[in-house]
Amino acid sequence: MQLTSENNFENKTNDFAQKTVFAILFSISFAHLLNDLLQSVIPSVYPILKDKYQLSFTQIGLITFFFQLNASVLQPFVGYYTDKYPKPFSQIFGMFFSLCGIVLLSFAAGFYSIVIAVSLVGLGSAVFHPESARVSFLASGGKRGLAQSIFQIGGNLGTALGPLLVAFFVVPNGQKYILVFVIPATIALFVIGQIGFWYKKHLFQRRNSDTKIVQYHSLTNFQVNFSILILLIVIFSKFFYSASLSSYYSFFLIEKFKLSVQQSQVHMFIYLIAYAAGTIIGGPLGDKIGRKYVIWLSVFGAAPFALLLPYATLFWTDILMVIIGIIISSAFPAIIVYAQELLPKNLGTVSGLFYGFAFGMGGLGSALLGKLADITSIEYVYQICSYLPLMGIICYFLPNIKKE
Repeated sequence: MQLTSENNFENKTNDFAQKTVFAILFSISFAHLLNDLLQSVIPSVYPILKDKYQLSFTQIGLITFFFQLNASVLQPFVGYYTDKYPKPFSQIFGMFFSLCGIVLLSFAAGFYSIVIAVSLVGLGSAVFHPESARVSFLASGGKRGLAQSIFQIGGNLGTALGPLLVAFFVVPNGQKYILVFVIPATIALFVIGQIGFWYKKHLFQRRNSDTKIVQYHSLTNFQVNFSILILLIVIFSKFFYSASLSSYYSFFLIEKFKLSVQQSQVHMFIYLIAYAAGTIIGGPLGDKIGRKYVIWLSVFGAAPFALLLPYATLFWTDILMVIIGIIISSAFPAIIVYAQELLPKNLGTVSGLFYGFAFGMGGLGSALLGKLADITSIEYVYQICSYLPLMGIICYFLPNIKKE
């Protein structure tokens, strides 16, 4: 009788570890949507804050830099700590920081108070992402590319919805209507709490089972480190270029095509929806054909369209931005899962490193490109940045990972 009970427990534990838990995947994706919705409010209100407080492009770049700095520098440390000491409810604290930042941003009265507000949102993001990526990995049931795409699509949809909601609620009514975004932050706190209970139960069951960490490759340490370096170079190329699209696309449209702020936000929404759609493709495609090829084609493949973008009419600008968004966004789920499979015993550290480096490159890119825009013009910035996707050719040197 005792043996039967032990076998039943073992079977339940193995099922728990091996099944794809779609309810958790969609929940963490929805939480990611709400988290990134709050983040996307920041660049979306730049035109309002720039006009109201007479900010320069350099100051806009610095605001993004401090936001991304807090989001990036802390993430690897959060991931490293939670690898050793998992914290099922840590995301609640992250969302609380983001909530405080949004409230402060709605009342900010100048450059320095804006910096403090966006830094709080960045801090919340740093706490949220590593553990959320781990939850996605643990709930994947082996379908890691699919799981990462589901997780990422939530974030990208949130990023796409942010500018649209800002256009309808904040632009016509003013800065204080940023308080509207307290509502999604409050919903996120409830969703994250429910995920925390599942995560806690999952940790308990894994601790009481003999489930072993799977080794996905037989690469040497040099090959692993070299592959990590290549992935970081790819992220530099991808997110430095993406910084020009996320932080300055509205200004580019306003300057080149004489659009209003509200019109520019609608065009931004078109690009961000395409970016979200590309995320759905990248993860499952990596499961089927190999993550190396998805990473290579999605970064390098965007190059010809990026090179055409600065010279296109408004109609063709929308078309090119849809193509660029779909192609370039398909890389990140594959990059994250590829890195996790390179270092399967350090999920939090790897997720924190890559999310952190991505945010860091976005912040550094925004700061440097803002300074360049002040010296030259937004159109010149887009001409220079169009060459960055060409760096994706370095992915040729990534090894194929095959499960041992």
